[in-house]
Amino acid sequence: MNGVINLFKPKNMTSHDAVNIMRKIFKTKKVGHTGTLDPNATGVLPLCIGKATRISEYLSDADKEYIGELTLNYETDTQDSDGVIINSSTKVVSANEIIDSFSKFKGTINQVPPMYSALKVNGKKLYEIAREGKVIDRKAREIIIKDLRILNNFNNKEIIFYTKCSRGTYIRTLCDDIGKDLGTYGYMSFLIRMGVASFKIENSYSIEELKNMNENELTNTLIPIDDSISHMDKITLSSDFYKKLVNGVPVEIDDSSRNLEGKNIRVYCFNNFIGIGIVNKYNNKLVLRMKKVLIGE
Repeated sequence: MNGVINLFKPKNMTSHDAVNIMRKIFKTKKVGHTGTLDPNATGVLPLCIGKATRISEYLSDADKEYIGELTLNYETDTQDSDGVIINSSTKVVSANEIIDSFSKFKGTINQVPPMYSALKVNGKKLYEIAREGKVIDRKAREIIIKDLRILNNFNNKEIIFYTKCSRGTYIRTLCDDIGKDLGTYGYMSFLIRMGVASFKIENSYSIEELKNMNENELTNTLIPIDDSISHMDKITLSSDFYKKLVNGVPVEIDDSSRNLEGKNIRVYCFNNFIGIGIVNKYNNKLVLRMKKVLIGE
């Protein structure tokens, strides 16, 4: 079986645990995630099965959608509800102040990764360093908050919000940063991942559903490899280009109207998916080169 399963990850389960469970259900060792989801978060966790593991990096790069809750006036050491409260405040923040603060975090911003994260510094994961009681300097990273909206009639303490963001965004750090911007504290009190690229929560499968399926039913849950990366641009070429592309020979294309330069794209020849390519400009000409040939997968 080859494809991507849209798994609904329950709370208090690591992404690695989810991978191990899918290995047993699909009876294959070739299962990989497309970016971790925190244990205390629930929601969409696309998992690549079989040959689909070759495209996991392209799903990792995709935008993510979340619904979360920010609780004001408290700071935890992990920036979420799993942590220990280390600071508190009684400050009353107005609705307008909250709305204004949220608006500041839309667009391209710099975010410092939290200490409790799996990022590595000098070969050691940050959360391992944090558990030793240490705090070290971390470099800020550029992220993009494409959408950020308040969803509830908040009571100046619990704020439910929706966000769509780029890879590498820490929602708990976003909550912490908004709290500090308001002159108080804040932590992420819950988080649901609503979507990754074209994978939406309403089309996800629970572990219990999958456990009760037979082999044919499991096969039908898998999204084909090319459909799994439908968020990427697509180009269809004539069959004349097929041999060159699958043998790694760059080909010139005439598709300047879509601004494909520098992008990873799905490549089809005569409507057959052959893999993922990248478009670059050489001597003022657009040239397509294959990055991964996936014909027949």
